[in-house]
Amino acid sequence: MKLSNSFFYTLRDDIKDEDSKSGNLLVRSGMVKKEASGVYMFMPLGLRVKRKIENIIRDEMDKAGANEVLMPALIPSEVFQKSYRYDSFGSDMFKLNDRNDREFCLGPTHEELFVMAAMEKIKSYRDMPFNIYQIQDKFRDEARPRFGLIRTREFTMKDAYSFDTDEVMGEVSYQKMVTAYKNAFDRMGIDYRIVRADTGVMGGDLSEEFQAVTDIGEDVLVMCDSCDFGSNIEVASVKAEKFLKEDKKKIEMIETPNVKTIEEVTKFLNIDIKKTVKTLAYNVDGEVIFAVIKGDRELNDTKLRKLFGAESVELATEEELKQVTEASFGSLGPVGVKAKIVLDNEVANMSNFICGANKTGYHYINVNTSDFDVYIKGDIVNIREGDVCPCCGGKIFFKKGIEIGNTFKLGTKYSLALGLNYTDEENKLKPVYMGCYGIGVARCMAAIAEQKADEKGLVWPISIAPFVLGIVIINMKDEEQKKVALALYDEFNKIGIDVLLDDRDERAGVKFKDMELIGIPYRITVGKKAADGILELKSRDGKIDKEISIDAVVDEIKKFL
Repeated sequence: MKLSNSFFYTLRDDIKDEDSKSGNLLVRSGMVKKEASGVYMFMPLGLRVKRKIENIIRDEMDKAGANEVLMPALIPSEVFQKSYRYDSFGSDMFKLNDRNDREFCLGPTHEELFVMAAMEKIKSYRDMPFNIYQIQDKFRDEARPRFGLIRTREFTMKDAYSFDTDEVMGEVSYQKMVTAYKNAFDRMGIDYRIVRADTGVMGGDLSEEFQAVTDIGEDVLVMCDSCDFGSNIEVASVKAEKFLKEDKKKIEMIETPNVKTIEEVTKFLNIDIKKTVKTLAYNVDGEVIFAVIKGDRELNDTKLRKLFGAESVELATEEELKQVTEASFGSLGPVGVKAKIVLDNEVANMSNFICGANKTGYHYINVNTSDFDVYIKGDIVNIREGDVCPCCGGKIFFKKGIEIGNTFKLGTKYSLALGLNYTDEENKLKPVYMGCYGIGVARCMAAIAEQKADEKGLVWPISIAPFVLGIVIINMKDEEQKKVALALYDEFNKIGIDVLLDDRDERAGVKFKDMELIGIPYRITVGKKAADGILELKSRDGKIDKEISIDAVVDEIKKFL
């Protein structure tokens, strides 16, 4: 590609409405352009990066034995109604009506269509296993698009689906995909972790996320300093703290005027926060429940939802709270209340603790779990840094991450909902066991930009760089420089190396800055010494910066690649 006659531009100033390093640099470098909030154009260089990422993914999927297909982006809404996911997506789904008033949506995901496709093949156990995938755009009406390409309304995803007779065979297919993902992300040069995650709207038996480690990440990754434990904070198990068992004391109500928060309680009574519990009112699928947790903990909505098997979990409103008590939020407790009590595992280990009395301005002291009825008990709190690892006893620490891929053991959720069955060896009808596997293509691009960029601009790995090599002509009026540069350009193209020639009539400083901004891995500068057979070779990561002879430069570049 010669820049003098190509669609190429860069921007010198930071972009005001980009809230991430990657978003700012991808726009400034002319890789992408924001069309609307969460909607981006891909320009020539950015599209080359995106397609190289897609090709790496495609290559690893093909090696794993998957077959590529392409599903429509426009989907009849009744498809999602059949799987009972229409309401789950809610306002996140883009919907429209055709001229006959039939409702369609822009596909937020494609599980249902893959099941319908599989029905064409699957009749008996002999028709499996197989895996089909696509690289296709998805559409979700994000309430708050942000961080450039990390959270958008239109995005390209690789989604794959495996079809097996049972869980044992499904595990084989699942591990093949995990290996393919590792290979793909390793080839892209991403620093990532695999963590356990919530299955969410996808459902199923297990979900794991591939998280690119970066400070801009929206997800909190829970790691251990002594083992390979990894989890999204949403589902990270908490090893309940044990306490010395005390002799039961008599429960007593005391006045606590103007005391509402746990911090105010500990200060007013001059006690350790570990002697307190807090009670939170939640609306769980339309019913108000009380969740009781240790005073220094935070409740985990996802765990609470999964404990109840609920669709919706939200903090109760003041009006909803009045259904079960006349007390204000700052005085809630589990004793004598009409609501169902959900007890965290840690509170079950406590004795003689302090809690709200369900009477504004009062608290109970010396409360024990025998003083109230517990509807259900479980782990419903967030893990914290410094907690004990639930696997090995090491110490927990946090990192932030961008979810770039996920894998789900869907089990039989969709096959049961949509009637995807097969006959086994005994001619009995059984539901197909499924797996689902996604990679966010543009998210990979953004994650790499976040991890590797420096103060000068983007730093692309060789595997996904729009061009591996850039040739800069210092003086376009110097015929010898042009001759040498063009000869090298033709030679590199001939041997299949992606090369960019900056033959614009611009100052050298402008050309150098642009090469650094767009992140080309290697740069050959053709300057005054070209007449003497000498060029400058420089790598974008700064590890190489030297003079080299014209005769040796091609072999040198080939060696790096």
